[in-house]
Amino acid sequence: MKPIIEQIADHVRAAIAKAVPEAADADPVVKSAQDEKFGDYQANAAMGLGKRLKKQPRQVAQMIVDNLDAAQLVQTPEIAGPGFINLRLKDEFLASSLEAIQTDPRLGVAPATAPLRVVVDFPSPNMAKELHVGHMPPTIIGETIARTLEFAGQNVLRINHTGDWGTQFGMLIQYLRETQPQALANPDSVRVADLDSFYKQAKMKFDADPAFADAARRAVVDLQQGEPATRTVWKSFLHASRQHADEIYARLGVTSTERGESFYNDQLPEVVKELKDSGLAVIDQGAVCVFLDGFVGREGQPQPMIIQKSGGAYNYDTTDLATIKYRLTQDKADWLVYTTDVRQRQHFEMIFAAARKAGWLTDKIRVDWVGFGMILGPDGGPFKTKSGETVKLKNLLDEAEARAQKVVDENSAEFPEAERKQIARAVGIGAFRYADLSHNLASDYRFEWDKMLSLEGNTAPYMMYAYARIRSIGRKGGIDYATLPADTKILLTNEFERRLAKKILQFGEVFQVLVKDLAPNILTSYLFETAQTFSGFYRECPVLQADSPELKISRLRLCDITARTIKLGLHLLGIETVERM
Repeated sequence: MKPIIEQIADHVRAAIAKAVPEAADADPVVKSAQDEKFGDYQANAAMGLGKRLKKQPRQVAQMIVDNLDAAQLVQTPEIAGPGFINLRLKDEFLASSLEAIQTDPRLGVAPATAPLRVVVDFPSPNMAKELHVGHMPPTIIGETIARTLEFAGQNVLRINHTGDWGTQFGMLIQYLRETQPQALANPDSVRVADLDSFYKQAKMKFDADPAFADAARRAVVDLQQGEPATRTVWKSFLHASRQHADEIYARLGVTSTERGESFYNDQLPEVVKELKDSGLAVIDQGAVCVFLDGFVGREGQPQPMIIQKSGGAYNYDTTDLATIKYRLTQDKADWLVYTTDVRQRQHFEMIFAAARKAGWLTDKIRVDWVGFGMILGPDGGPFKTKSGETVKLKNLLDEAEARAQKVVDENSAEFPEAERKQIARAVGIGAFRYADLSHNLASDYRFEWDKMLSLEGNTAPYMMYAYARIRSIGRKGGIDYATLPADTKILLTNEFERRLAKKILQFGEVFQVLVKDLAPNILTSYLFETAQTFSGFYRECPVLQADSPELKISRLRLCDITARTIKLGLHLLGIETVERM
């Protein structure tokens, strides 16, 4: 089923074509009404058309209304202000639209008829150390985007572009050479718990000792050139890191195919050669550089993108260029999505610009860079432990579940222990997922446990409770929602039923915007509004004590569709629902 906003837009577009044939290409400019007392939707095309046709907008609006054939959808249109066309949906249309999707698991959202090949790049951490709080956003955001596009019917390839190559490994390998030469003979002895501390020590020496830093860079070249002992140690580091990361991903319900920077190593010389042969890359101070229009340094000088260092080593820029080329030529991608820290904006702008100039990235390929802000502590400063260390993601997950367990035990002591643990796990993990997704992604936000775990406000526990409460209505009445008649007649007898019907039916248009903008907070806002709208309905409209059997069944079906809408929305956000709380 087409989203209602599209159905209305089609009718307004047809009316414009009849009223003003020379403007048949005009955008109908249909939007949801901000104040329901003026209607449900508003068509604002008359303002732009008035200017184009040199006529008064109200006159143009009247011409559109006179040619509008949408009596099956809307009541008599009203023209307001300078030329706004206010449209109120008919109750009969709302009811019939709900009846059409009442048993549809997709809630009327049709999958793409011509699926695109989409590569979603996430969570993409640097290996050789434990995942920390900074790895949470790309992991959670990327999973939500992947789920969204999969539900949209796209052909999604989830790629974990791990930082398994480069300077940090040269640093670790050189430090191991100097401090634990015996480990070179037994690299399997390296463990991630040791590696995290080991990384910090190596980084300190790298920053403080120029000779060590030079040796570490030479170790990178050894690694890139395949020196056997270096590769063996590197693989041991990777194995330890991967085991730790996989445990975290499993707890978060995240899946992706690992294809790290090392995957592209053999392709890097060819990428550099191609860019040099085309004249796009040049030698500058011994390094191979690409200079792109519009990118300058602080002093206004052209800013180089180095793709091969003077010592022969490659870097992130080289690998990212090779990655784009591979995804376009081998993965046959139609759409690329990257989730990274906002501070990497310029890096990716330069990568995309270079790929376009090289002819790999064409206008037919959609590219989305989804940048996210920082997670701050409750005081508004960097989110750190009391000792000033970066918060490990494993510890954060453990604390989330422990805090949720306390809340569940206090409020649901009568539930069996195993069920309380299951609820606590779902609530704890869901709480910080929802917090990460429910704000503008590019903005920083404060990590506050009490707010995240609150049963009030736009939080995961509130949404999960709203779902469980709806399910409890059926249990209380001894009714299984799944046994409701598939042809239930929807009755809209008051404004509260009508509001809920309209809100449910907006899921399709909200999902459409979600796919377009890749902004999960659009979905969290909608789910919160849906739960609030249901609360008003439930407060004012008796369900189990409805005035007639027909009305009771209709209201039960409204409950059922609302619950399924919330469950589907939370699933897209990667959040598990529970049947009772």
